[in-house]
Amino acid sequence: MSQAAPEHDRAVSGAPSLVEQQAATAAVDAEPTSANQHVYLGWRGYLIGFGCIAYTLFHILVMNVWPLEPWAYRLIHIMGGLVLGFLLFSSGRVDTDGRAFSRSPASLVLLGLSAAGILYGLACMIAIWVGWYAAGIARPEPWLTETFGIPLLAGTALALVHAWFFPDRRLHRANPADILLALASVAAILYLIFHAPQLRMRAGMPMALEADMWAAITGIVLILELTRRLAGLALVIIAAIFIAYSFLGPWMPGFLEHRGYTAKRFFTYVFTDTGILGAPIAISSTYIILFVTFAAFLQASRVGQYFVNFAFAAAGHTRGGPAKVAIFASGLMGMINGTSAGNVVSTGSLTIPLMKKVGYKPQTAASVEAAASSGGQIMPPIMGAGAFIMAEITGIPYMEIVWAALIPAVLYFVSVYFMVDLEATKRGMKGLPRSELPQFNKLVRQLYLFLPIIVLIYALFAGYSVIRAGTLAMASAAVVSWLTPHWMGPKQILYAFEIAARMVLQLVAVCAAAGIIVGVIALTGIGTRFSSLLLGVADQSQFLALFFAMLVSIILGMGMPTTAAYAVAASVIAPGLINLGVPVLVAHFFIFYYAVMSAITPPVALAAYAGAAIARSDPMRTSVESFKFGLAAFVVPFMFFYSNEILMQGTWTEILPVFITALIGIFLLATAVQGYFVGLLHPVLRGVLLVGALSMIAGGWLTDVIGIGTAVLVFVLQKRLITPDTAARGLD
Repeated sequence: MSQAAPEHDRAVSGAPSLVEQQAATAAVDAEPTSANQHVYLGWRGYLIGFGCIAYTLFHILVMNVWPLEPWAYRLIHIMGGLVLGFLLFSSGRVDTDGRAFSRSPASLVLLGLSAAGILYGLACMIAIWVGWYAAGIARPEPWLTETFGIPLLAGTALALVHAWFFPDRRLHRANPADILLALASVAAILYLIFHAPQLRMRAGMPMALEADMWAAITGIVLILELTRRLAGLALVIIAAIFIAYSFLGPWMPGFLEHRGYTAKRFFTYVFTDTGILGAPIAISSTYIILFVTFAAFLQASRVGQYFVNFAFAAAGHTRGGPAKVAIFASGLMGMINGTSAGNVVSTGSLTIPLMKKVGYKPQTAASVEAAASSGGQIMPPIMGAGAFIMAEITGIPYMEIVWAALIPAVLYFVSVYFMVDLEATKRGMKGLPRSELPQFNKLVRQLYLFLPIIVLIYALFAGYSVIRAGTLAMASAAVVSWLTPHWMGPKQILYAFEIAARMVLQLVAVCAAAGIIVGVIALTGIGTRFSSLLLGVADQSQFLALFFAMLVSIILGMGMPTTAAYAVAASVIAPGLINLGVPVLVAHFFIFYYAVMSAITPPVALAAYAGAAIARSDPMRTSVESFKFGLAAFVVPFMFFYSNEILMQGTWTEILPVFITALIGIFLLATAVQGYFVGLLHPVLRGVLLVGALSMIAGGWLTDVIGIGTAVLVFVLQKRLITPDTAARGLD
């Protein structure tokens, strides 16, 4: 009665529940601000906001209205990302009370020399473009191109040194060196855009010009620095190793050896559509920015907050309810926004404290959120942009990839659900009181807020292009908001465009950095040689070759966002798996899963570390536990390798039995990991269930019977249907 009364009073008054109040203050729909991000006020804020809006609008218009030549479009995409990135993100931490950079003579001299080199390079480019627009001069004066490169690169290097050693830590002001880096980005990319037609013919060839090389080197340096600021050192170090490998090839041992390349050939080759302008940036400049903008529209219209409230209303009262809510809400939002760690920060700010409230340990709460958010990257139809990259790389139709992803995604999320439910059962947890939860019957009347997702899925299956479907879904998000208090007018739509640009900057940087690695792999042929190595391992054991491929995918993906992790891993490993006889779709899904799960794999687990920061738990213990919760994702790829039916390859009569037995295997795996079946499991019985679960990885009736048989045996033993006495009587 005491619980029903507040529920009734709240229903009558229409007052928001405790969860709704916390969802509103937890900023589920807000874009998190990083420690090195500037927050500009006044005219600076308006200027940056205008730049962000223009950047997003440019892409939307080119994709839907005014097509642009691909190289020019991708180069402008990179240039805009670099400019906004350097202006918004400092080289180090910023704070409200931060001091301006040191105005010592050394810093001023460094800044002056940097400005001289960069401004000279920019002036040369402006002269070239003005001459072309004003007088139609297609072949500018030679001295303009011959003299701009070295001063520009030198000025860029000095600006980087200044930004590192004389940082401006003021929250509301940009470091002058960062402004110079933004101008250097404009100068280098303007050169590449102007000479793009010629670069198609001479890049990576003996006829490439010195100026081509200097512009490319400057662009690569700027890309790596922005990647460091936005995504950390992991990807930068990997890219630097690959660059060094291009020059050290003649001295490398075994299959790593190659003849080596000159600086001019290497750097001009890498800045083409075989490298930086290749598949990752092609996807970043189209599908990724489109769906990030869609996610921004959902945020601006507060639809994301509704998703979370709906999940709490549906499952918040069940045992361990907030953890089950995290699975649904984080999976849904993670599918759209494309970054595991970013999704942990947004939805985890609400779900993690509530999980702790019902009894989950801090590290467990953070682990569940990390596993669910990472799972969003494998959830169709968007898969955190992974589906689009896979379609671009493999040439397999997008809808076929989405269809194939369905059962593996279900297996993953069902596994996390089993893990959470068993943990709650084992610890005797309860859900949140209904009086603290949103009213389900009230939220059901707002189911129309799911319309943008429904429109997206319908348009994709109706045969619309991905770009048209994403644009329609974006428009529907704005229209649906008109039925809510958070009405999206022109101001809110412009705000959505602004936050979309801020959200996509990290992905632009990492896709460009991944393009460097992809270019090195294509130039040196290391992917082909790695394939030969994998074939050699497969001669001993095909399972061992797959295990080796799994480890390499995880290692390459550590510390990298999903898009970059998959693009790099696919370039190195996919040819080898395909040469083993693995179907193209299976090979790429195999790699994609492990690249995604690198976000929760120790020792570098970005999603788990983000959750640990919110839960205030030990990062390493959190990463180990998140690995445990996501363990199914490490098993499912082997399942669809041995049983392609899991990827919808076959008839329904072939697919359905495999799906059912896979579900049973996933459940047995969860019980073995959590140590709870009908009751707490003896270590020996845990081992028996683990053997049963793993036996169901390989397709075939024999292994399935073994798995189900072990489950029945453990059930009978735990229910004490077989005791020493009954066993003895059975022997009489």
